[in-house]
Amino acid sequence: MTHARHWLTTLVAGSLLFSGQAFAHAHVSSANPADGARIASPTSISLTFSEGLELPFSGLGLSRVDGNPVSLGDATLDNGGKTLNAPVSKTLEAGKYAVKWHVLSTDGHKTEGQYQFTVTP
Repeated sequence: MTHARHWLTTLVAGSLLFSGQAFAHAHVSSANPADGARIASPTSISLTFSEGLELPFSGLGLSRVDGNPVSLGDATLDNGGKTLNAPVSKTLEAGKYAVKWHVLSTDGHKTEGQYQFTVTP
């Protein structure tokens, strides 16, 4: 019975180790502006992730919901490489906007997503 218990303990420990690695992707912890926010024109878009990012393989895009792109400045990393920032190049007109992002975390996992916010007059 001791051999079976040892085998079971090893199996459980190994599955926990590998399941933690399988779910180790960078997820958005916070966004500014936030998803669904109704705000004045922002001066930057800032997303904080659960893990560090590789800047050369990560980025943000901004567009009106009708698809017209909005120019952003060069993205940078802050907060130990976990916060991706991009300055908004001009004052945004009132309306709904979409942020699309893609990142490569320092552990090699790619994730992407999008959300919307509204600029009020």
